[in-house]
Amino acid sequence: MTSRAPSPRSSGGWPVTERSALATVLGIPPLAAVALAAVLTALGVFVDVLRIGTLGVVFGITYVVGCVLAVGWVRRRNLFGPMVQPPLLVAVTVPTVVLLVGNTGPGLTETVLMVGAPLVNGFPIMAVTTGLTLLIGLLRLIVQRTGPDDVVSRLGRLGVRGRERDPIEEDDEDEPPVSARRDSAAARGAGRRSGSPRRW
Repeated sequence: MTSRAPSPRSSGGWPVTERSALATVLGIPPLAAVALAAVLTALGVFVDVLRIGTLGVVFGITYVVGCVLAVGWVRRRNLFGPMVQPPLLVAVTVPTVVLLVGNTGPGLTETVLMVGAPLVNGFPIMAVTTGLTLLIGLLRLIVQRTGPDDVVSRLGRLGVRGRERDPIEEDDEDEPPVSARRDSAAARGAGRRSGSPRRW
């Protein structure tokens, strides 16, 4: 009867695949991380739309804090979702909250303008937050190594193999083909046979 091998531990604390950005803090599931960022983002949009009619400082703070908490608190093996979620959060939560609580006009044009203006205003903070979450996620992938089969190790092995393959290929190009070597050996053998004295 075999037992399952435990997940690797680098310096104590929780297993690397289950930990958050801190070794002593257990990571949360990916759905919980996405929900955390979504709730904080929706709260910021709600407050700013009621306060000034568009996105402002409150949205910026709650949005950045929610996305950073999500990518830092999620389990190491579930980093992908929180890393790429910031643009999706803005694209989903902003129109939804604006349509629910905003004073949209009776026509389609007024509604489009009411939804589009906050999206345009929130684009700079969205770009900064996306770059920040990607940076945090990449740092976690590099620092929290899970073993010889993780993404960083595989990329390193591919690079090493590519560098080791170049000299071998160059040596192969310098050597003559097998057929040419056989022809030259046959010619040398024929020469030796023709130059030898004939026995009677």
